Amino acid sequence: MKLENKVAIVTGGGRGMGRAMALRFASEGAQVVIAEVDRASGDLTFADIEGRGLLMRTDVAKVAEIDALVAATIATFGRVDILVNNAGVTRSLGLFDVTEADWDWMYSVNARGLFFCLQRVAREMVKAKSGKIINIASIAGKGFRGTSNIAYAGTKGAVIAMTRIAASQLARHNINVNAICPGVTRTHMFETLMQEMVTRRGVTQEEAVKRLDATIPLGRSNEPDEIANMAAFLASSESDNITGQSFNVDGGLVWD
Repeated sequence: MKLENKVAIVTGGGRGMGRAMALRFASEGAQVVIAEVDRASGDLTFADIEGRGLLMRTDVAKVAEIDALVAATIATFGRVDILVNNAGVTRSLGLFDVTEADWDWMYSVNARGLFFCLQRVAREMVKAKSGKIINIASIAGKGFRGTSNIAYAGTKGAVIAMTRIAASQLARHNINVNAICPGVTRTHMFETLMQEMVTRRGVTQEEAVKRLDATIPLGRSNEPDEIANMAAFLASSESDNITGQSFNVDGGLVWD
């Protein structure tokens, strides 16, 4: 098993890509700390990994809750080997529809929350001279025109930039920092965006999905497990000489 006896924190681990990564990491032998703001989904995923780890109700927009998450992980397991910064939020908005509240909401989770999770966990990894940090960005952060909104794209561009800077500054401590940039992925967030598109454009959900998939060179959107596959690789020893990279998993939508 690639991650046997490793300790991994997965933020937003209750559903979608976070759930898929939590399940995959547990199947690879890791103790998984599921950090989830939604209690019901967190409970379900924790049950599905058969209690192999820890469940923490965590809102990453609140630094005090990030501190509590890391403190509980260290108290329980003594270390953190892997961090997956997955928690994220968005909604479908035109450029002129984004409000100050929308901006603050997305940045508080997607960029600010991600940074403070990274910073707090990296402090522990520095002590161990080892660690893998995986930030979930998006092809929106590389300018994908089909993004849900401009502010969301900005948060994910920030994630890509922070990944590179953190990788350069943590390399001397033997800590790898990489990002995954998913394309269209069939998650709870995807379903919410599809419903907003259906309402706005007056098409059926089936038609909306068909139109999206038709824009993808390989002809289909991601399943969450396909993001988990990349995360398992980046969390394992197979990626020991890879850092500062942002990997697209998108069926060919973006080439850089």
